[in-house]
Amino acid sequence: MRPFDDTPLARDGKVLILAYDHGLEHGPVDFEEVPESANPERVFEVATHDAVTTLAVQKGVAEAYYPSYEDDVDLLAKLNGTSNLWMGEPDSAVNCSVEYAAEELGADAVGFTLYGGSNNEIEMAEEFREAQETAREYDLPVVMWSYPRGQGLKNDKKPDTIAYAARQAHELGADVAKVKYPGSREAMEQAVRMAGRTKVVMSGGSKTSDRDFLESVKAVIDAGGAGLAVGRNVFQRENPTRILDALEKVIYEESSVDTALAAAGE
Repeated sequence: MRPFDDTPLARDGKVLILAYDHGLEHGPVDFEEVPESANPERVFEVATHDAVTTLAVQKGVAEAYYPSYEDDVDLLAKLNGTSNLWMGEPDSAVNCSVEYAAEELGADAVGFTLYGGSNNEIEMAEEFREAQETAREYDLPVVMWSYPRGQGLKNDKKPDTIAYAARQAHELGADVAKVKYPGSREAMEQAVRMAGRTKVVMSGGSKTSDRDFLESVKAVIDAGGAGLAVGRNVFQRENPTRILDALEKVIYEESSVDTALAAAGE
């Protein structure tokens, strides 16, 4: 297995995944604020920004659009995902194999959601095991969307829960753990510590103001986190390039939020 820093997921040891699997996970509602964001071509164009290390999409979007962008964008194929129409205990259907991602889509990395705490956790962990071991055969880095969720969890953003999610990703062999922001730098430090050599990135979450968003990203970087996997806080903006300019400052140059906002022209 090659060193993580040599994979397309990393730039100078940091990570910025542009996630665009929302059309499946949330449905058209996520495109209402910026209707043109429903067009995958727009987001593939956004992903050519130097700050973005990989673009995460589902199989169908990759098949339809990635051939036109494979020289300019590194692809993270999301292997599982479920629509928001599903109302049962958290679960996620496996929609793509690692073999198909590597051989047919030309993916540079793969991603997998695991809902720790769900009544379906055992089956999902076994599916992740198969995906992770196959990804090793293809030398593809693996990102786990590590989201504790289910009827037994009262608060999926508690620091202890987020730290457990980071540890679970580490124990199961993920190269990167994508976790919710636990609310403070100190709590993120605990998550990073529990993740061992697995890189920890923050899930971008719902759209917030530029400053609030960048402050949370800054806290993640200061806590030793590797970066960010973000969707709505980029593609739901009228000018995604401007927030990516700011994120490039915060993540790769470890600049202050004020410096990043100034660089972005705010």
